[in-house]
Amino acid sequence: MANMIPISTIVLASTSATISFTSIPQGYTDLLVKVSARSTAGNGSYLAVIINGSSTSFNSRVLYGNGSSAGSYAGSGNDRQYAGYISASTSSTSMFSNTEIYFPDYTSANNKSFSSDSVGENNATGVEMGISAGLWSQTAPITSITFDIFDAGDFVPYTTATLYGIRKY
Repeated sequence: MANMIPISTIVLASTSATISFTSIPQGYTDLLVKVSARSTAGNGSYLAVIINGSSTSFNSRVLYGNGSSAGSYAGSGNDRQYAGYISASTSSTSMFSNTEIYFPDYTSANNKSFSSDSVGENNATGVEMGISAGLWSQTAPITSITFDIFDAGDFVPYTTATLYGIRKY
């Protein structure tokens, strides 16, 4: 059994290029971040994760679909890594994407893996969905997590991110 304990919630009051959790406590087994986001960009955007401000050592595999097609791709060596979809400003009114990113064993002296599950809500026939598995090839404990947008645009007001610590019993 595991206990999910909210550590911090960020609700944007104005547009912002990033969302950051800093000084992450080291007393949990795993971390989970839930993000509800919308972009100022006219096209759908992608949520990117940056760990401890690192600019290297990321690898990932992404599987995606949109209701009419599906595919996959691999990413490596980037300064940040795909973590999910972000609903566009042209999406249905008040629709925000939903993403969960899981960081197991975030304090260990091993490389850090993470996984995400995301859907870009739109209340229409086509919607973007994706899952990913990522690896940050660094052995330092995770002390900060920053999210930004791969493409043009910023996060809109009311974009929300909550960081949870998980304790396993």
